[in-house]
Amino acid sequence: MRRMFGFLMGIFVGGLVGAVVALLLAPESGETLRGQLRERGQNFLNDIRHSADARRIELRRRLDTLRAPREF
Repeated sequence: MRRMFGFLMGIFVGGLVGAVVALLLAPESGETLRGQLRERGQNFLNDIRHSADARRIELRRRLDTLRAPREF
């Protein structure tokens, strides 16, 4: 769990740093750039939600396997 949290924090911090660099070095107008960043941010959040859902499903399957009665 700690590894996953660390990984997600790394993604988040990397995204923030990337956004700041993009703002500073962008050749686009402010409005166009904000729209692109908003879209990328939404895509990023959707990817995180998808990954979290996939992980939740995987953990539920493992839990169900552990709860199932064992056959000898």
